Amino acid sequence: MATLHEWIEGARPRTLPAALAPVLLGTACAYAVDAGHLGRAALALVVALALQVGVNYANDYSDGIRGTDENRTGPVRLVGQGLAPAAHVKRAAFASFGVAALAGLLLVALCGAWWLLLVGAVSVVAAWFYTGGRRPYGYLGLGEIFVFVFFGLVATLGTTYTQADTTTLASWAAATGVGLLSCAILMVNNVRDIPTDGPAGKRTLAVRLGERRARLTYVGMLVAAFVACAVAAVQHPGALVGLLVAPLAVRPCKDMLGGATGRGLIPALGATGKLTLAYAVAVAVGIGVVVFPTMS
Repeated sequence: MATLHEWIEGARPRTLPAALAPVLLGTACAYAVDAGHLGRAALALVVALALQVGVNYANDYSDGIRGTDENRTGPVRLVGQGLAPAAHVKRAAFASFGVAALAGLLLVALCGAWWLLLVGAVSVVAAWFYTGGRRPYGYLGLGEIFVFVFFGLVATLGTTYTQADTTTLASWAAATGVGLLSCAILMVNNVRDIPTDGPAGKRTLAVRLGERRARLTYVGMLVAAFVACAVAAVQHPGALVGLLVAPLAVRPCKDMLGGATGRGLIPALGATGKLTLAYAVAVAVGIGVVVFPTMS
């Protein structure tokens, strides 16, 4: 039976900055047009975090029952390592999705944009079929598209819209930047798993590109994220503050381009998560978010 620590590790906490960052940026963009709402931001954060944890448990379950996780290095695999029954991990995934759905329903009720319920439903379905079902699209090299759309565009723009009832150029640029950084987190993970994913039939983008091109693509994602930061500066020049965190990209880029493999890529995974969060904080501050906004 898995311990509490193993369940926490199974939730893959290193990936959680990918859930926090878009909500922070989306809220900053809402406050920039004098429409921020801290309570709705908190609900959006619950949705994002619960969906991220749900995706992680769902991946653990689906990869585990397929045997994809049997010989992997890196984070704890609850099913693949025999730490928890597959049925329990599946329940944990759906419980997380349920929390996301309840928080999302409350958020939609508060903002009145009921069409967002459809977006939320699609998000949950997409999260499950990433590695679940008969033909999971994560096994076809489409995982980065899911991450960019749902943990970049949907999470950021949805956060802004539920507070401001609109989106802005800065919110689109921020959504693009954080979406690319979230994809970079996934790319590190998938480059690490190339030796086991290929033989298991999991044709991730990293497997399809090949190791060298996948590593270069990772660097390209980071560069493009900082270009998006410059685009946000067209509307809010202060967004250029985001460029100050660029040095945090140096170490993980060295690890990726230097050929680190297996457990040697775990530091790059953590560093990319920290970069994502630092990027979001810096751009949000630059856009002009108030540190302690009043509830509206």
